[in-house]
Amino acid sequence: MSFPEVTHPSPWPVRADGLLFRDAVEADVQTLQSFRNDPGINRFMVRTHVDPDDLRREWLAVPESPTDFSCVVERDGEVVAMGFLDVVDGPGQPGCPSGTDGLIGYIVDPRVAGQGIGSATALALLRAAFDGLGLRRVTAAAYADNTASVAVLEQAGMRRERLSVKALWHHELGWIDEVGYALLADEWRHGPG
Repeated sequence: MSFPEVTHPSPWPVRADGLLFRDAVEADVQTLQSFRNDPGINRFMVRTHVDPDDLRREWLAVPESPTDFSCVVERDGEVVAMGFLDVVDGPGQPGCPSGTDGLIGYIVDPRVAGQGIGSATALALLRAAFDGLGLRRVTAAAYADNTASVAVLEQAGMRRERLSVKALWHHELGWIDEVGYALLADEWRHGPG
């Protein structure tokens, strides 16, 4: 898969819902690491551990990436979440336009879970994808048993479009269901976004 040179400037920084969404800097890495590898967070992550050096390298590479528009989320000067926004090619036959779709995800520091930060992050990622980057479609997926993440996607206005039965392995629960959500640019423009 090849992508053209960067055609979109970073959609960050943005202030919304009492939060600052911005590019990560070196000083953020330790905080990101502290909650990224939290056992409670990793209960519903496919990638259940991230090496500290890999995390640092991945986050500090974001501003130079033509496809990764991830952000850190700050409240009152403290990093409380991370949002993931990757630009990908939509599926299709040869000649399909490239870089039209997005994948989003989020991780909220468990110390501030349940305070609306996940929902605000999902909305900010959708705004960045549609209003900032001009994407045509955004998707997200979650373990079906991760009711908090499912609620965030639904509150953000995403449409559940698939249930994959016993599609993902979970080390405690065995094979469990995955749900997929999507939103088109037209739906975003005409929805609550």
